[in-house]
Amino acid sequence: MSESIAMIGLGLMGSTLATHLQGEGHTVVGYDPNHGRRREHVRRGGVSVESIADAVVSCSLAILSLPNSSTTIAVCNEIVEAAPSELLVIDTTTGDPSDSFTGSLMLASIGARYVDATVSGNAAQAAVKDIIFMIGGAAADVTRAAAVLEPLGRQVYRVGPLGAGMRAKIVVNHILYINRAAIAEGLAVAEKAGLELEPMFQVLRDSAAYSKAMDIWGQRMIDGDFNPPASRVRQSLKDARLINAHAESIGASHALVEVVRAALVDAVDGGLADEDNASVMEVMRRRAGIGRC
Repeated sequence: MSESIAMIGLGLMGSTLATHLQGEGHTVVGYDPNHGRRREHVRRGGVSVESIADAVVSCSLAILSLPNSSTTIAVCNEIVEAAPSELLVIDTTTGDPSDSFTGSLMLASIGARYVDATVSGNAAQAAVKDIIFMIGGAAADVTRAAAVLEPLGRQVYRVGPLGAGMRAKIVVNHILYINRAAIAEGLAVAEKAGLELEPMFQVLRDSAAYSKAMDIWGQRMIDGDFNPPASRVRQSLKDARLINAHAESIGASHALVEVVRAALVDAVDGGLADEDNASVMEVMRRRAGIGRC
């Protein structure tokens, strides 16, 4: 059934999800503080509005695709002020699980509902629907959200109560970020050792060292192909800090992710903040004295 859906946040992921929703026959009412993103949304067939309030008042569903959960709280505050008559908020933002509860309580004050429905995969994967969603929330709300999200990706997982979607994404990223950095470091070692990277990469993909991260970033690392970004270094640095804070809060180890965080800091300090995450390879090359840029 087609619906009018508010999309709050029209960045790399939000704009991609909006396009797929339109392909499913939904009317997507988009808002982003960036005027250029709103213009692009209109060019893709969407409806643009000037405020969050304007986006949600005519919709029964709102999807958030925001840079962090602090922004989610600010958006929830604006939704509360707009006081739409009925609304389910589907938050795809990667953020602090505690903010899921804060946002949900804020929205409950006006009778609105909330689920955290995080995404594993970058915008390039989202473009071909090779992503998964991990949803936490009340059963009825999760069922409704899943029906909207299922056509947009490969799989939807119902991972538990409110906050579980955020926690599941943090765990996925915990492992993923270690894998990605390990690939970059290993390839830089191979290059420094005089091995040809293309055949070495074939070996790695057929070896016990294989991970899906090789398929996503490996060739871009070898080629030094960091633009346009499918996901940005500065966003990953934010997430690495979130991973560390989450593990610290529950008394779990995060030593390996701390090493990754340091590499991401080097990337940002080295001018790579807005490059694709494959550019962690350039950090490893520079450390080995073979940097390309």
